[in-house]
Amino acid sequence: MIFDALADGPPDGRVVVLLHGFPQTARSWRGVLPRVAAAGHRVIAPDLRGYSPRARSGPYDVRTLVGDVLAFTDGPFDLVGHDWGAAIAWQTAIRHPERVRTLTAVSVPHPLAFTHALRTDDDQRARSKYMRRWAEGDAPDLAPPEDMAPPEAVAAGIEYYKAASARDLEGLGPVTVPTLYVWSTEDDALGPVAAELTASYVDAPYRFVVLEGVDHWIPEREPERLAEAILEHLA
Repeated sequence: MIFDALADGPPDGRVVVLLHGFPQTARSWRGVLPRVAAAGHRVIAPDLRGYSPRARSGPYDVRTLVGDVLAFTDGPFDLVGHDWGAAIAWQTAIRHPERVRTLTAVSVPHPLAFTHALRTDDDQRARSKYMRRWAEGDAPDLAPPEDMAPPEAVAAGIEYYKAASARDLEGLGPVTVPTLYVWSTEDDALGPVAAELTASYVDAPYRFVVLEGVDHWIPEREPERLAEAILEHLA
């Protein structure tokens, strides 16, 4: 498969991989990518499986998606993900710490923190009802601040929800690489309980950044602040 990607920064720079969310593409990082590259990093933002026209076929289970991330570059890299990209980034960092120097997760908390919130927090259960609807085939009604992915890519993104299962949690534990978690108070999908629990699932240096008054679309709404936080974390 061939994945389309945006890239910037010196070819010999420290590699930073940016993973986009649903229902977007690598374009969601347009405000972040050049700022991180300007600091001397080699920044790569791929269109993920199903979003990239030459990588449209499944399967779309999380372990396959993690395998894609590991194949994007040789050697260790710094990993940043938003939304579904963050879910994949958590899994990559937890299962392959030998490849991931640092993790930056945007919006989505540690998978075990999220699962705990789903079991114990009525607010998070209410926020997450859309996931079941989409997994059952209901069409999403979203208005991200940047152009959405084309319809065929959105359809592939829905397959991510359909492929999610309890198997995704098998063998998961704390993340053991330095971790930055960026969450925003006006996120309709992801509430404070899982966000605050995430610290309990990090066995490494950890920083939790809260953006007050910002909605779910952090890379587009606050690219300057997000890039600044990422660069502080990389340093």
